[in-house]
Amino acid sequence: MALITPDTKLSEIILHDPSTITVLDRFGISLGVGDLDVAQACLQHNINVNFFTAILNTFIHEDYFPQDVLAQFSASEIVDYLSKTNSYYQHNVLPNIDRHFSFLIAKAPSRNNNLIIMKQFFDEVKSELLQRINNDSNCLFPTVASHSTTCTQHCCDAVTNHDYTDTIEDKINDLINMLVVHLRGDYDHNLGFAVVFAVFSLKKDIKQNNRIRNRILRPISNATAAHLGEYEQ
Repeated sequence: MALITPDTKLSEIILHDPSTITVLDRFGISLGVGDLDVAQACLQHNINVNFFTAILNTFIHEDYFPQDVLAQFSASEIVDYLSKTNSYYQHNVLPNIDRHFSFLIAKAPSRNNNLIIMKQFFDEVKSELLQRINNDSNCLFPTVASHSTTCTQHCCDAVTNHDYTDTIEDKINDLINMLVVHLRGDYDHNLGFAVVFAVFSLKKDIKQNNRIRNRILRPISNATAAHLGEYEQ
């Protein structure tokens, strides 16, 4: 798909990549977009069109870098977007995978499979992701959004030393490989498919939003770190 511009129809974006439905939802835009283009939708929902297109282009295009438009939106906008992304993981995606996994284990006709081991590994992945969400909420995001000059040393380190190429993506890949390659024994195939599809969906969203964190949040948080350094001097 070509780069998204203010003239691009929302329907074209969704039909090209259905996973953008969750991105639009974080901006308050639901299905049933009709003939709206990006500019019209942003006007209706009071969204910064430069920020909106930067998020979608970064989400969709692996080789897109939004440096030229970073100055056209604020730190609070990216923090708000990523906070809603984290909420989506915490309250929708992770509970959904948990529920499917629990049903899959409960309905297994025998215990001659390794589902429990895989569920335990998923619990580790979930714990790591929830820890990152907690760090975001209590430390990184408030510091970046407010350009705080009163953060603790731990928070300041989070701003200057953040790494968005974390182990979560690798662990989700490991979980998918376990399910695809090593699942054995009797189990409900439909529930098994549901688990795999849900984990694949989480993998894709994590990967694309880590790209957003690296290419949009990172430069803004680096600017915040520079601001903190100037204040301390």
